[in-house]
Amino acid sequence: MITELEFKSLAGEGYNRIPLMAEAFADLETPLSLYLKLAHGGGSGKHSFLLESVVGGERFGRYSFIGLPARTLLRASGFGDAARTEVVTDGQVVETAAGNPLDFIAAYQQRFKVALRPGLPRFCGGLAGYFGYDAVRYIEKKLENSCPPDTLGCPDILLLQCEELAVIDNLSGKLYLIVYADPGQPEAYARAKKRLRELKDQLKYSVSAPVVRPTESHPAQRSFAKADYLAAVERAKELIAAGDFMQVQVGQRIHKRYTESPLSLYRALRSLNPSPYMYYYDFGDFQVVGASPEILVRQESTPEGQKVTIRPLAGTRPRGATPEKDKATEVELINDPKERAEHVMLIDLARNDIGRIARTGTVKVTEAFAVERYSHVMHIVSNVEGILHEGMTNMDVLKATFPAGTLTGAPKVHAMELIDQLEPSKRGLYGGACGYLSYAGDMDVAIAIRTGIIKNGTLYVQAAAGVVADSVPEMEWKETEHKARALLRAAELVEEGLE
Repeated sequence: MITELEFKSLAGEGYNRIPLMAEAFADLETPLSLYLKLAHGGGSGKHSFLLESVVGGERFGRYSFIGLPARTLLRASGFGDAARTEVVTDGQVVETAAGNPLDFIAAYQQRFKVALRPGLPRFCGGLAGYFGYDAVRYIEKKLENSCPPDTLGCPDILLLQCEELAVIDNLSGKLYLIVYADPGQPEAYARAKKRLRELKDQLKYSVSAPVVRPTESHPAQRSFAKADYLAAVERAKELIAAGDFMQVQVGQRIHKRYTESPLSLYRALRSLNPSPYMYYYDFGDFQVVGASPEILVRQESTPEGQKVTIRPLAGTRPRGATPEKDKATEVELINDPKERAEHVMLIDLARNDIGRIARTGTVKVTEAFAVERYSHVMHIVSNVEGILHEGMTNMDVLKATFPAGTLTGAPKVHAMELIDQLEPSKRGLYGGACGYLSYAGDMDVAIAIRTGIIKNGTLYVQAAAGVVADSVPEMEWKETEHKARALLRAAELVEEGLE
């Protein structure tokens, strides 16, 4: 931990956020138990989060991140002249801004001069939360006025300012507690040290997971009737045949009554569907639970410069019942002309998106047509990278890549116009992005798929399928059902008592 003299020296250099850090052994804990001890210790857990990762579908990523209850958040809603961004601190709106929320977020991040220390993990504080799919209307003006009805009522962007967090190193078994101090506040150093001691004390207490008892299971309902969905797919096929589109993603929303603990749903989902991006956000009015297999975009510092990565994921099959059937399904998937054509299109979309912000000659496909397996499905994945132009911000990267082509179709903006016509309600979080914007300048956001929202005692799940010229509408419907299945099954497990 830095000394008070070092703290004052950094403050004298103009830093207005200085991290103090303490270490502890956590080799006998799990990320979930630590989340309960630290984020729920003495409170409700409101405005906290847990981020975990399983790499390649089989092993846990090195770091897990726990965001302790945040005092400040940013939220944005409305489009065009009605767009507003609010800064909320301790439940009170302290600032309201008109104009483009993405520009506000870029400027807001510049307010903080952070004294980053060597050896901190890539996410060591900053902003964490989501950008809903409809945030694209802040990027593409022609979509400003075509938004379908909003039936959920969640902000279009919601980011928690994370200034107290715990980082779990799953390799070494160590826990890093990080508290940011604002030297402009009285007794900032002493208060941050005191807070670290309190957090270390919270580690000593035993915790219990939310009580789960068998309860009545409620049936899932669909807001897009099957016949209407099939008709929407047929309409998309007609326009594709006419040459207007190459592909269009048509989705549906499923909802069911769910009154159990949202954290229990996350427990069930992480067991059923371990994924590269697993997240639990408690936003107070609602919770977000997700296990996404797909990165939207990652920005990270490298010796060559700021590297941007997109990992297109498209081409889906349900897992085989035996290893032999699973392998046969993989061979069939990788050789399916429709799936290959769709995937090639998405690689091209990723190259084009990165090409808008990357230095000439740096855009490369570093992996193509690999197959990754998850609990219920397998996917074809590829990897596209590039090195950013100097001076580009994470919001420049987001504007160039958002939303994912895997959730829209091609041509991208034209496909989104059609989605607004075909789908009966505003997508909200689905198809947007969940993740973080680090004080270190890194960004890592997943596509918000395999993701549920729990609000007012209801669980909402969405899924889409890529429609191309030779799509079979019934098969596209079944694909959306397969993709939604993991979350719905997780809810059933909780209702059965997690036995």
